Amino acid sequence: MHSPIESAPRSPVRLRAIARETVNVAVQASTPLAPAQSTSPLLSPAALRLSSSLSADAVAQIARTRRRLSESFAGKGGAPIVIVGPCSIHCEEAALDYARRLLLLREELAGKVEIVMRVYFEKPRTGLGWKGFLYDPDLDGSDDLARGLARSRALLVQIAEMGMPIATEILDPMVAEYFADCLSWVAIGARTSESQIHRQLASDLPCPVGFKNATSGDVMSALHSVRSAGAPHTFLGLDSYGVVSVRRSRGNEAAHLVLRGGTSGPNYSALHVQQVARLAREQGTSASLIVDCSHGNSGKDCRRQAEVVREVGKQMRQEASPVVGLMMESHLEEGSQSLSEPLRYGVSVTDPCLGFDETAVLVKGLALGFED
Repeated sequence: MHSPIESAPRSPVRLRAIARETVNVAVQASTPLAPAQSTSPLLSPAALRLSSSLSADAVAQIARTRRRLSESFAGKGGAPIVIVGPCSIHCEEAALDYARRLLLLREELAGKVEIVMRVYFEKPRTGLGWKGFLYDPDLDGSDDLARGLARSRALLVQIAEMGMPIATEILDPMVAEYFADCLSWVAIGARTSESQIHRQLASDLPCPVGFKNATSGDVMSALHSVRSAGAPHTFLGLDSYGVVSVRRSRGNEAAHLVLRGGTSGPNYSALHVQQVARLAREQGTSASLIVDCSHGNSGKDCRRQAEVVREVGKQMRQEASPVVGLMMESHLEEGSQSLSEPLRYGVSVTDPCLGFDETAVLVKGLALGFED
């Protein structure tokens, strides 16, 4: 027995009528796969940028930093890159305090190191936990995302207006259109670096993007991501007005690898670095990379970051070293604290961090080759 569609005349007019009827029925009967408890509209990226905009001087400074970083990743030389700052932002006052201190250090060491501040608002979680300032800016479970988005944007602009270049990790691709104009460097984290969506995003970002190796320590997925991000893509994304659109990227020639260690152990030694550089060349991608001195490379012990910095500094002084920079987790004060207790000023609420004073000593040592 034939269905009505199978037995119907096959004329174009009839087929179009059937298509319209099918769509109407589907629309009337459709329900979300997982109905949300509630939804609320957000400002478009263009509207938020208008309410918290960058000056011409800040835009020019960001462009200069992006260019210098891109040249380093292209193997054209440049000062060692130091991406440093809190594991995550939870207090605007402390973040601005840190930025002012770091800016003084950046100005003191200009030409010797290229300092970029970590300003991280999203925290990927292995299980559950606080997802970051963007999602819960009041740290109380109220999850006021609209407020977090506005406050995060405002803080980025304040830091950029000081003249401090900014690095962040982008977890949710929709965030990029809200923040990208403020950023000089972007990380794609260990839990998302294999994601096709993030590879496409990276191919469209206007600044260098680092893909971290997997939490296991495997580097091949991240190397595949670097190669993919360097190519053009066509994909779904938001435009400046918040409209879902077809985006066509040019490819990001400054995509690169970030070695962060893993459950298999650290991967910052000269042997590890040379092996990874060889694999990168075999993949047809740039061998230039960053070493994350925290996470698996420090065994999550913030104090051990110092020995990693010293070892990586030695490698960077070697001719033709693929290591062009490093990352550190650092806050005003050393250590970490729980959100369930009264908060101490300038102490991380996520991963333990180095204190600023020790950070400054390490960055100066890196700039001077640890000769003093």
